Amino acid sequence: MIRNIENIELEFLTIDDYQALKSAMIETYPNMENAYWKESLIQKLINDFPQGQVVIKVNGNLAGCALSLRVDYAEFDRPHTYREVTGNYTFNTLKKDGDVLYGIEVFIKSEFRGLRLGRRLYDYRKELCERENLRGIIFGGRIPNYHKYSDDLSPKQYIESVRRKEIHDPVLNFQISNDFHPSKIMKGYLEGDAQSNEYAVLLEWDNIYYQKTNTKAATNKKVIRLGLIQWQMRSYKNLEDLMQQAEFFIDSVSGYRSDFALFPEFFNAPLMAENNHLKESDAIRELAKHTAEIVKKFSELAITYNINIITGSMPEFKDDRLYNAGYLCKRDGTTERYEKLHVTPDEAKVWGMQGGSEIRTFDTDCGKIGILICYDVEFPELSRLLADDGMDILFVPFLTDTQNGYSRVRHCAQARAIENECYVAIAGSVGNLPKVNNMDIQYAQSMVFTPCDFSFPANGIKAEATPNTEMILICDVDIDLLRELNQFGSVKNLKDRRKDLFELKKK
Repeated sequence: MIRNIENIELEFLTIDDYQALKSAMIETYPNMENAYWKESLIQKLINDFPQGQVVIKVNGNLAGCALSLRVDYAEFDRPHTYREVTGNYTFNTLKKDGDVLYGIEVFIKSEFRGLRLGRRLYDYRKELCERENLRGIIFGGRIPNYHKYSDDLSPKQYIESVRRKEIHDPVLNFQISNDFHPSKIMKGYLEGDAQSNEYAVLLEWDNIYYQKTNTKAATNKKVIRLGLIQWQMRSYKNLEDLMQQAEFFIDSVSGYRSDFALFPEFFNAPLMAENNHLKESDAIRELAKHTAEIVKKFSELAITYNINIITGSMPEFKDDRLYNAGYLCKRDGTTERYEKLHVTPDEAKVWGMQGGSEIRTFDTDCGKIGILICYDVEFPELSRLLADDGMDILFVPFLTDTQNGYSRVRHCAQARAIENECYVAIAGSVGNLPKVNNMDIQYAQSMVFTPCDFSFPANGIKAEATPNTEMILICDVDIDLLRELNQFGSVKNLKDRRKDLFELKKK
């Protein structure tokens, strides 16, 4: 390894580098005949895709090189040969509008190895993918030590042994450490590659920032603004009076250009005061008569204020049964329903409520979200199913009377953010309702939780309201940070699950 290093530079390949490149390739592949590209072909690469061809120089001398094509993923996601991907060694397969970067060459000269120069070349390729909005990098990776084990191991067994660090393969070990994952074994990939028995592994790296071209005029937001409403329980004359207060809060959070407004569970409970002379089970059924009108009004407000409204929850009759349900009122005018799956013992005993039966995510103009009502967040299986379906933000409207009840919701919600690599927003009610039986006092502190890693707050709390005070909480969350966490986090909770030992699925 070279010792006296004055400078290391990454440069675009030029035709002036050709002779040094040719000599380096001959030196790197001594066992392969004609192991270099002709000058005319290098010139073609430089002309047609200059940003894909780079060299790294140490003290002005060529130390390594990376050559790439831009191709269509659909053409090469199946087994193929090196001859096929290079167009019979003509590079005619290069497409200026291709959606993936195909690595056709990368090497570091022997005297420069140990300086982590290869990593610099791969980092450049990844940055190029992000800059050009390519879906990722693919290439056929040689397995040069396979010839030593081919009598005893199949290519698949060899790859598994390399993964378990039982066998060292200089190429495959390097690629796996650079976040590439094997997807296919390709037989007869590179003619004359006796070390690999002509086998190769199709290796892939996914660009988490890739955005498929959208033919519709639609936004694709990555930084989402959340508006949490910490609702004060107080007396209201009637439904119109209550909805006037709700509109005030929607107006407030939309004034800050929030994408979502989150209301608490049973925020409309003050309307039960007029029926407090009835049994609790009858009073809640009278409250349920307001639900359809409230949902209609929320849907109108979502359009008027250009905001997605999560209505918290309300009692609602469906098929003659009483449920704790809420609605996602989107700013495009559509509405979708969600239910509380686990009603509390008190809800079942005092009100006669039934648990819902549907668990699902919701598609919005800000990506996929999940909604779990209060007690449901204390069951980790639910949010894991939502995470498996692509949820980025989990909303939890809640209602708790005591601090210990609140603590159960709060700590479980924070755990859901960590284990599912998502954001979790919780919003509750504060104050008291002395004229409503079974709803006398409330305790809440609305919050937004994040995973715990370097790109997020160290304590996993993005924002928090003042406890037991009526207010709004505005908070931005960045979806791209979740993508980075999933790929490069200190730990990878979703990826590292032992699916060989357990699985979770809906019935």
